[in-house]
Amino acid sequence: MAEKRLLRPREGRMIAGVCAALGNYFGVDPTWVRIAWAVLTLITQIIPGVVLYILAVIIIPEEEEGEEGVLDAEYAIKEEKKV
Repeated sequence: MAEKRLLRPREGRMIAGVCAALGNYFGVDPTWVRIAWAVLTLITQIIPGVVLYILAVIIIPEEEEGEEGVLDAEYAIKEEKKV
């Protein structure tokens, strides 16, 4: 089984890839994560949501070039089992 890691993807990002990373990690569509983040940011008067997003950009590492994401690794494992 592939090791599950929280990485900001190079593809599918809107700003810095934080919501895409969280969506991929938890197996949820990143659009729902973006909507939830936007609503919570507006409810908390914008500043906390923006600060948390900036901290997440700093803390969550970016996916390296050529590195397989969690979904790609799981797909590769399933393909190997078929052969």
